[in-house]
Amino acid sequence: MKDCVFCKIVANEIPSYTVYEDEVVKAFLDISQGTPGHVLVIPKQHVANIYEYDEELAAAVFQRIPMIARAVQASNPAIKGLNIVNNNGEVAYQSVFHSHFHLVPRYTSHDDFSMHFKDNSDNYSPAELTAIQESISEHIGE
Repeated sequence: MKDCVFCKIVANEIPSYTVYEDEVVKAFLDISQGTPGHVLVIPKQHVANIYEYDEELAAAVFQRIPMIARAVQASNPAIKGLNIVNNNGEVAYQSVFHSHFHLVPRYTSHDDFSMHFKDNSDNYSPAELTAIQESISEHIGE
């Protein structure tokens, strides 16, 4: 896609701090560096989001993520953990519409990166959870 910033990075039209590249993916430093060592992993093939992956592309991209994550972890002994984040759609905070995975090193619980999962378990009855479960299950494989 000619207007896609990540496609331009893949084509070397925009410079990046590449940490890994092969025929399927490119991994480079996120210019914002949410925490030191924050890396983006993108498929070289333009897909807007996770919904556009086929099985082959998903297998190829996901196969490489643990290797890159281990390299990030090994790069700094102060790294104590790692968040892997993939946003899909504007409402989910996706700002570049070329699928990408954030590998965000974690140093402490106070390193200016957070995620919050509210406990809504009291808001759902077993019947409501079953209805959600069945609705999702019936669409598996589509």
